[in-house]
Amino acid sequence: MTQRTTGVSHLSNPKAEFAEAEERPTTMRAAVIESTGSPEVLHVTDVALPIRINAEVLVKVAGAGLNPIDAKTRAGRGVAAAITGFPFILGQDFSGVVVETPYEGHPLKPGDEVYGMLSTPRGQGSYAEYVSAPTLQLCKKPGRLSLIEAAGVPLAALTAWGMVVEVAKAHEGQRILIHAAAGGVGHFAVQFASYFGAYVIATTSARNSSWLRELGAAEVIDYQSKQFEDEVSNVDVVIDLIGNVHDDTGTRSLQTLRPGGLLVNAPTGSWPTLIDDAHAVGVRATTYRVSPDAATLTIITRLINSGDVIVHIDEVFELGDIVAAHSALETGHTRGKLVINLADQI
Repeated sequence: MTQRTTGVSHLSNPKAEFAEAEERPTTMRAAVIESTGSPEVLHVTDVALPIRINAEVLVKVAGAGLNPIDAKTRAGRGVAAAITGFPFILGQDFSGVVVETPYEGHPLKPGDEVYGMLSTPRGQGSYAEYVSAPTLQLCKKPGRLSLIEAAGVPLAALTAWGMVVEVAKAHEGQRILIHAAAGGVGHFAVQFASYFGAYVIATTSARNSSWLRELGAAEVIDYQSKQFEDEVSNVDVVIDLIGNVHDDTGTRSLQTLRPGGLLVNAPTGSWPTLIDDAHAVGVRATTYRVSPDAATLTIITRLINSGDVIVHIDEVFELGDIVAAHSALETGHTRGKLVINLADQI
């Protein structure tokens, strides 16, 4: 069973509830896979609590974001080759409450509400009641967001920031075409590009047109009724969140760039011939891979707290509905983000 929401209330008194380490259990509930495959390989079971070491922070999880890389990895693609053993916990985004910090004088204290991104599958993921995360991969969550809303931010926002701000260097007067603009990464990319003054052209389905204009898109192209390459040309940058996996979207995107323009591609394995294809028509191209960087996430936090950037949560699933959550994730038609709610278990 699922519920649609744009947030849940904050914990009433997290400091009092989580400060006592001796009350901590030794096991936790988590959604795991025993092998790769369809969404049905996911199931909830008891696993050992993570052990906090060195500069890590132990967090009681309130929400875990779902991302396309989770589904690819579960299916045996994505970063599945790096999984060293089963059962394995997927998930990279998380939000929650600090339980234990590396030392008494640490800036984060037990009871602080935080969010961040794990380096899954270098370690176990965030579809669980607890995570132990390196200090440099989490920070205090935006005060404007509930814990559930915050869980939908880190990976998508950091990816969008890296593509739009760090690589494309969005600025006033720049023309940026963003594909899959209504998705998790896309709706952040639209906002970041618009914030830095770029002229944003977004592709999406008709139902998201007005919403994307509200987020900052100057033009919106309904890909279901129009060929985007017939509608736009001479763009400086394409933010490619699709690749060449459907309807030659990537190859067609090269036609929209000015000579020497740049295409930035994110989806893993979505366009193996990208660099050669771009070079052949006189434009530049690069792939992009996100880093779980708390310093950049802190900047994004400021933009959220100022009201310049929002996160849209399309649907919230309970941990026990993880199969349905992954089935929804694989449709590719989500507006904004999908999140797993673990707050009721805190």
